Amino acid sequence: MTTISTLTYYPIKACRGFDVTAGSVTRMGLENDRRMMVVTPEGNFLTQREHPRFALVTPTLEDDSVTLSAPGFDPLRVALRKTGTPTPVNIWKSKNVHAIDQGDEAATWFSDWLGLTVRLVHFEDGFIRKVSADYAINADDHTGFADGYPILILSEESLQDLNSRLDSALPMNRFRPNLVVKGCEPFAEDTWKRIRIGGVEMALVKPCARCVVTTIDKETLAKNKEPLKTLNAYRNHELGAIFGMNTIPLNEGRIEVGMRVEVLE
Repeated sequence: MTTISTLTYYPIKACRGFDVTAGSVTRMGLENDRRMMVVTPEGNFLTQREHPRFALVTPTLEDDSVTLSAPGFDPLRVALRKTGTPTPVNIWKSKNVHAIDQGDEAATWFSDWLGLTVRLVHFEDGFIRKVSADYAINADDHTGFADGYPILILSEESLQDLNSRLDSALPMNRFRPNLVVKGCEPFAEDTWKRIRIGGVEMALVKPCARCVVTTIDKETLAKNKEPLKTLNAYRNHELGAIFGMNTIPLNEGRIEVGMRVEVLE
């Protein structure tokens, strides 16, 4: 039987995530997941691709605030602003996405950490950033600051298969999935089109093409050719080296670790 083994939120797009035992699924993805982002003064998004130091930043959510922590830095608690005068930001092909600036203290903290001038923003409540029409199930399918889709699913067995081909095993955090499942064949998630967890149905719509973020050790920031070298050798797809499935929630509800994953299609 396939079940959820890990449920992870990534509050700030490029930073560390944190595991929870239960959470709410909205049409936009997991509650609080990838709702914040660090941007340039021009509003362009930044990630670990260009700035691996993001991997050492831990955001901790509490009520309506987030505490930013990083090695050697004093923590900063920021009261979240979700409404107000929007700032236009750009993420991939999505231009002029509405975001709310989180103030000068947060901007200074991240600017000092990265060594360049940046701002921290929160996705504006009520704004709709639609997913690609090529993969949408419904006309109103949307996401926050995720690269393109609300949820990423990966199985423990797929990682075990990959690690069996590597000289050194990699942890799951290299791939930053929201839902990790177990109890299936390696890469079974590639074949699923629709699943149900509790009362929540989800459509698995597109393989996730992996990038250089997977080559960054999240503890030391050291870079390596793996896992992309091996993935390109045996998981090559027209989209790139694929690992995990981009997923769209079809309704809303509560899910928790240990729940059964029912494959509907």
